[in-house]
Amino acid sequence: MQKGNIGVTTENIFPVIKKFLYSDHEIFLREMVSNAVDATQKMKTLAERGDFKGELGDLTVRVNLNEKEGTLTISDRGIGMTEEEIDKYINQIAFSGVNDFLEKYKDNANNIIGHFGLGFYSSFMVSKKVEIITKSYKDGAKAVKWSCDGSPAYEIDDAERESRGTDIILHIDDDCKEFLEKATIQGLLNKYCKFMPVPVAFGKKTEWKDGKDQETDEDNIINNVEPLWTKTPSSLKDEDYKSFYRTLYPMQDEPLFWIHLNVDYPFNLTGILYFPRIKSNIELQRNKIQLYCNQVFVTDQVEGIVPEFLTLLHGVIDSPDIPLNVSRSYLQSDRDVKKISTYITKKVGDRLNSIFKEDRKAYEEKWDDLKIFINYGMLSDPSFYDRAKDFAMMKDTEGKHFTFDEYRTLIKDNQTDKDGNLIYLYATNKEEQYSYIETAKAKGYSVLMMDGELDVPTASMLEQKLEKSHFTRVDSDIIERIIVKEDAKKETLEAGRKDNLSQVFTSQLPKMEKAEIYVDVEPMGEQAQPVIITQSEYMRRMKDMSRLQAGMSFYAQMPDSYSMVLNSDHPLVKKVLDDCEANTAEALKPIESEIKGQEARLAALRQIQDKKKPEEVTQEEKDDVKNTQKAIDDEKAKKRDVIAGYAKGNSIVHQLIDLALLQNGMLKGEALDKFLKRSIELIK
Repeated sequence: MQKGNIGVTTENIFPVIKKFLYSDHEIFLREMVSNAVDATQKMKTLAERGDFKGELGDLTVRVNLNEKEGTLTISDRGIGMTEEEIDKYINQIAFSGVNDFLEKYKDNANNIIGHFGLGFYSSFMVSKKVEIITKSYKDGAKAVKWSCDGSPAYEIDDAERESRGTDIILHIDDDCKEFLEKATIQGLLNKYCKFMPVPVAFGKKTEWKDGKDQETDEDNIINNVEPLWTKTPSSLKDEDYKSFYRTLYPMQDEPLFWIHLNVDYPFNLTGILYFPRIKSNIELQRNKIQLYCNQVFVTDQVEGIVPEFLTLLHGVIDSPDIPLNVSRSYLQSDRDVKKISTYITKKVGDRLNSIFKEDRKAYEEKWDDLKIFINYGMLSDPSFYDRAKDFAMMKDTEGKHFTFDEYRTLIKDNQTDKDGNLIYLYATNKEEQYSYIETAKAKGYSVLMMDGELDVPTASMLEQKLEKSHFTRVDSDIIERIIVKEDAKKETLEAGRKDNLSQVFTSQLPKMEKAEIYVDVEPMGEQAQPVIITQSEYMRRMKDMSRLQAGMSFYAQMPDSYSMVLNSDHPLVKKVLDDCEANTAEALKPIESEIKGQEARLAALRQIQDKKKPEEVTQEEKDDVKNTQKAIDDEKAKKRDVIAGYAKGNSIVHQLIDLALLQNGMLKGEALDKFLKRSIELIK
């Protein structure tokens, strides 16, 4: 027996490892199995080169669990090690200088992974003792056993092993007993090892027999040694790609299409990226791309490797040029990683462009699913906008699709306002905004359908990209004020009558939580609706953006602001105004006379004071102005009360208000019940 000391001055290496790497402790199994696979592949390479003349035999890597003994064993029939090689690769390298290393990286434990290597070292994260029983493939080699309990001391002894290869026996620590559970090990093998290039067996397959699951003699191989991304694209059919997708994501709908990556210069990269069907809930769809290194699973956190907008894709990428488990910032600063990110973006852009050009009809049919990727890409990556602007699409309310240039050509003659701005009208809900859409179409205008999760921020982005272009929702104002032409119709009501009409409706507006409604009067033609409700494009867009962007939450807290526009040309509105004036004339005559007199007095007082310096105006004069203004306000309040008294009993006013609210989904509860009862009474 040979005893020795690894040369580490720490009292016990095991607690140090657990302290720094405990959060990643489950990856020990990946590293143990990876080492076994590497040793096996080296054995195959030696045989292929003719450096090994014997029989390779069974090359399966085996993982065995012994709950009774508290051990987990990883066995291979690879190249094995001699005693000298154990000393070189385990004693001198694996633990040499660990104190200095840990001190250097104590402030960034993530950097330990990748620099120092997890390999054999990771076994101590879960083990109180580790044993190696190994025999080299070399002629005359003897089997040896190495053991260590995590302290600086180790033992090497002769061992019995008939065939070449290595057994790593992990004596699982008391606080890591979950790694003695079959389900846990099965889950980790499926997560990290399911595509390793050498067969990996974990126990035996079972079959249902005599009312229970019973083991068979057949190995339970947990991996596919030739996953789809390792094969030549020309040898694969569509069904192969769909079948592999079902293997990766059993509960997902069939993908839209896929991209097979295969490049060996200036970096090595293979993989398959799928476009899934996504219409909303962007955040829930992330982390579906699996990163592998030589068919060994590394992570599904691929930010920095894959451009942000493409983290919505599903699939696999495999590259030996990406360091294992380094910190995210290191990935982003790595030159090869940046090249890979740029390459993937280009491949995705080229693939989308080719589909658009080769089969536009099929592309348009997939647009509702595709646009979330393309819009997200244009929003988050300016360089992708330059690629995507030729195949990104707009869809109108009739379901017709256009490229940006095609749509601009379509609307530029009819939807350019008097200031030369091109107005893109859009709707977010075809049913709820139906009457607004129809009003716009009656003017010969086209209306876009923008009902996607990212359509509103995309509209804001396009306003920056497209010259003199504005996007406005079709219900943001009356159509005449959305696209203002030179021949805009002038107001026909005099100011006093306009104010009276406005007050009739203002006095009867319902109180609404977190909503404010302002009344406006506008001539819109006899055939237009008598009353419509609009909402400011700016405020609504800011509220929509606040749900997607941090730092804009204050917009979400602001009340919704609506404008109720009365059509002064409509017969019903005219009837209300005429009826109001007829029924309130006698009561309003003295009030209006008093208002005019007080306003004339106020104007005279201010004219006198305007000729004086501020310090020359006496307090008595200031009070006179104040009292006169109060008298005017009091009379106006009386006027409002008179008009409100009339309006309260006018069923047409209430019906028109409720119809406008109903059209916008704002009439609910008691107000809706009153509207229904009033409607029945009016029918009678």
